[in-house]
Amino acid sequence: MKLLISFIFCLSISICYSQTNSSTKEDIIKYWHHKDYAQDKVLGISLDKWVKQNKIKPKTNKIIVAVLDTQMDINHEDLKPVVWKNIKEIPNNNKDDDKNGYIDDVNGWDFLGTKNGHYMVYKNYEYTRIVREQSTKFQNKKREEIKEGDLQDFDEYQRALKVQESKVKFYQNWRKSLVFDISVFNKSKDTLKYFFTKENYTIKQLDSMYKIYKINDKTYKQRRDSNDQDLGALISYMKANYELNQFKIEDIQGQKAQLDSVLERNINIDFLEREEIGDNPAKLEKGYGNNKVGAIIKGVQEINEHATEVASIIGANRSNKIGIDGFSDSIMIMPIHLSASGDEHDKDIAMAIRYAVDNGAKVINMSFGKEFSLHKDWIKEAFAYAEKHNVLLVHGAGNDGKNTDELPFYPNDYNYDNKVEVCGNFITVGSTNKNYGEKMVSSFSNYGKQNVDIFAPGEEIYVAFPNNKYDYNSGTSLACPMVSGAAALIWLYHPKLTVQQVKKIILESGISYDNEVIVPGTSDKKVKFSELSKSGKILNVYNAMEMAKEVSKGK
Repeated sequence: MKLLISFIFCLSISICYSQTNSSTKEDIIKYWHHKDYAQDKVLGISLDKWVKQNKIKPKTNKIIVAVLDTQMDINHEDLKPVVWKNIKEIPNNNKDDDKNGYIDDVNGWDFLGTKNGHYMVYKNYEYTRIVREQSTKFQNKKREEIKEGDLQDFDEYQRALKVQESKVKFYQNWRKSLVFDISVFNKSKDTLKYFFTKENYTIKQLDSMYKIYKINDKTYKQRRDSNDQDLGALISYMKANYELNQFKIEDIQGQKAQLDSVLERNINIDFLEREEIGDNPAKLEKGYGNNKVGAIIKGVQEINEHATEVASIIGANRSNKIGIDGFSDSIMIMPIHLSASGDEHDKDIAMAIRYAVDNGAKVINMSFGKEFSLHKDWIKEAFAYAEKHNVLLVHGAGNDGKNTDELPFYPNDYNYDNKVEVCGNFITVGSTNKNYGEKMVSSFSNYGKQNVDIFAPGEEIYVAFPNNKYDYNSGTSLACPMVSGAAALIWLYHPKLTVQQVKKIILESGISYDNEVIVPGTSDKKVKFSELSKSGKILNVYNAMEMAKEVSKGK
């Protein structure tokens, strides 16, 4: 599809300084991602510009965006009016009224729901699953012993085994260090009271004392290993804790408890992660889990922060004059829970996609990812199912500062065997910040000329948090819903467009920047911004809506 250049505004940086600033300073700080570069000098998506100029009502009353994520605060003041409701389901009658295979799914579905009505908080990492499931086939085998048809699985098993062994060693050593920290913390505090009776010392003051006693890292390590707890070592120890923001022994104990969970559950091959759910993890099936998409377990309230943030970017109520604004009040959010501590299971991803499609979602937001995939075939089939039903899948590129053309990040639409896309309804999104220049790409963002499609704002984004709160956060998880919201907006006004057309419009209508930028994950390596993604562009809603209007004329 050839784009009409007359509708692509601000494609060149050289013309972007001709307009005056039209927003207040506070408005730009909070909502910079909605702003327009020409008007506001920040690398936003020009949503406000389109809203101000648009005088037409959408052709579709409602559009559903499924958010595959953590638990969500579905009662948040800015989300409650837009949370999807399954009107075919009678609440709490313990029946599958709409015969979709899910009982009482009034607001969505929890694929981690347990038989006792709660949900799983911890899961394995995917490399742990691979080692567990493939060990009987590949353990202690050499590559020359493997059949040609199994070589790819064998290589992936070896890669997973290497990561598994390194992670176990890393976390065990870390835990050992924390155990030592706990044993010494109180003695250090008591000793330092002699010099600071109010315990109000700073890192700088500790550092000065540390230098006085001339305790270098090597000497301290030797003394720690020999359990010699002299004054210099205690000073050095406390300084290290303060540098890690560990001011209380409870801080260290909390970290140890988290590491215990990682060792006992996340990377434990013997952890039966699906036992409480009660499903067959080797089989695709409907009905497992429960309908508690907004539940909160005491002690882990933070578990629903992520989905709440993501959903607010897409669909936060625009009419209530509180909190933040999503893309449109005609967007309904379908909560689907599949993320917890650990990696998402390919079965849950595949079934969640199918659930979303079957229940009317037009866009599926996936702000999660992992470095391994055990059942790629299930994922490909789910992608094809979504494409057949004209549904767009949007995925965050990941926050590891890596080239995903070389190091895969799943789920994705890239077939690493023969380097081709496996579907035409999938968009991967990297993260940028508000400032044009060499640092405009977020330092944490993954990138890839083939495997990342476009960039969008994902740094210092003002979002909703549980319990009617708001704050800033960053990550490709927040860049991803920018594209999901844009896609939903396009379909609201141009419902006859195909998913392939919507994808193409989003990628081709973005704004190109030809400046050099620092490659994420490096300190000084630079390339042209256009080399970090397939489109070489940043999402622009105004351009996308103008282009969609032109494309729709031919429908």
